[in-house]
Amino acid sequence: METYEVMKTTFAARSFTDRVVSNETLYRILDHARFAPSGGNRQGWKVLVIEEPSLRSDLQTLMAPTIQAYKAMAVAGETPFNSISPSTVTQASIDAMSSDMPFTGQLTQAPVVLVVTVDLNLVTAFDKDLDRVGVIAGASIYPFVWNILLAARNEGLGGVLTTFLSHTEPEAKRLLGVPSDHAIAALVGIGEPTRQLTKLKRHPVTAFTALNHFSGAPLDAS
Repeated sequence: METYEVMKTTFAARSFTDRVVSNETLYRILDHARFAPSGGNRQGWKVLVIEEPSLRSDLQTLMAPTIQAYKAMAVAGETPFNSISPSTVTQASIDAMSSDMPFTGQLTQAPVVLVVTVDLNLVTAFDKDLDRVGVIAGASIYPFVWNILLAARNEGLGGVLTTFLSHTEPEAKRLLGVPSDHAIAALVGIGEPTRQLTKLKRHPVTAFTALNHFSGAPLDAS
């Protein structure tokens, strides 16, 4: 598939058919994804392929309260778990929410479930001393995760990057045997989507660009 076409049609596929994704196909996806950039080319990623149904079920149970809270915040019109505005959602509202959700609430049904971790010894975080949530370290792991999704799309499959599992990282790390100096960066599902999307809704370039200054004029194509 042509590069721009892959970029424009790789959507968040959360519901999959029961078509099996072979180890050969998954290996090929990861074999191409590994060429993603990372700080200093240190390649600090580790991919856990979660095959055991009981382990998938345990991970799903672990994420259930987070899914409930996320849904309750979204229903209240909040950006869930953002670092700027504290949530006003009550525990009663959270408890009333279902923990069902495509993929994260149905892990046992996904053809492929991956947990992607990153070795924190191998990432540079220039913002580690700033008084805000850190984002820079993600530059050394999320291009790799995105490459997995692009490669899956090229195989005629779909996938989704989720981060719900990180909210209960200590418990998840114990369950998966992840070392203390690694962070859980993503929980990824891959499979044949129940439906293929070809037109994605995104803001135009003029909506997110500015010349020279944050309040500058937007970039145009001329």
